Amino acid sequence: MKLHQLSNNLSKRLVAVGLDSSYVCDLVHRAILEDLGGGIDITSSSTVPLAQRSIATFGSRASGCLAGLDLASAVIEVVCGPLASDFTNFMSDGQRVRAGDVVAQVEAPTQLLLTAERTALNLLGHMSGVATATANWVDAVKGTDTVIRDTRKTTPGLRALEKYAVRCGGGQNHRMALSDAALVKDNHIAAAGGVAEAFQLVRTHAPSIALEIEVDTLDQLIEALVAGANLVLLDNMSTATMVQAVTIAKNHTASTGVVVMLEASGGLTIERAAEVAKTGIDFISVGGLTHSSPVLDLGLDLKTVF
Repeated sequence: MKLHQLSNNLSKRLVAVGLDSSYVCDLVHRAILEDLGGGIDITSSSTVPLAQRSIATFGSRASGCLAGLDLASAVIEVVCGPLASDFTNFMSDGQRVRAGDVVAQVEAPTQLLLTAERTALNLLGHMSGVATATANWVDAVKGTDTVIRDTRKTTPGLRALEKYAVRCGGGQNHRMALSDAALVKDNHIAAAGGVAEAFQLVRTHAPSIALEIEVDTLDQLIEALVAGANLVLLDNMSTATMVQAVTIAKNHTASTGVVVMLEASGGLTIERAAEVAKTGIDFISVGGLTHSSPVLDLGLDLKTVF
């Protein structure tokens, strides 16, 4: 089966939202080849004449937040090539949907549509699931200044897509890779011999890069601030302890003029989101957005066959 490249128009749309079109094309090719298993789509090629065409719609079967429409379009383009008519979006990534909403439509050979169906829905459903979970967290802290962020706890090979989905849901990306910024965690602190030691080693090695340090206690927070930290991750702290941490950070800012930002992480649930946000924390990072979000249920239905 011949697989195609992405159109210039779709490539430009992907770049416009921060996605590398070559990465997307390669990912879709590999996903389709995985689904074909080195052969052909036996069921579709047996039951559907190659000359038959259909108009099919993508629809939501649950409420949520969309992400990945251009990925679904990419799958159709890779499988169908010029035989497919324009993939038409009726809704946009980042838009809230309800059960029964039709989000997109495409015309293409029926056999090829059915071959592309599952891969397109796998990507669209997964990304929309991440966006939906993010939107739920963003809703939970509404009315505060707290920002919801993701982590590097992503599916290997899908990080760019999952972090894009977080943005669609109203969240903010943490670092995309280990080279974007430094995050000094407990194992780094243990290896370096202490909070201040670890902080200074990274700052000396990479003086211009954004640097965040993780602390478990208020004493470690104070040590990090004295060392020069202005972005601190509070790991697995109680709400009451976070309140104290925010006060310490504000006092440090008042006395030094260095604005300190605090991030809460570890063991947080959406039920605690509002109370944590009300402490005055700047960020809440949630690994579950990318590693545990259930898919949003979407389906593809043939509407007109000719």
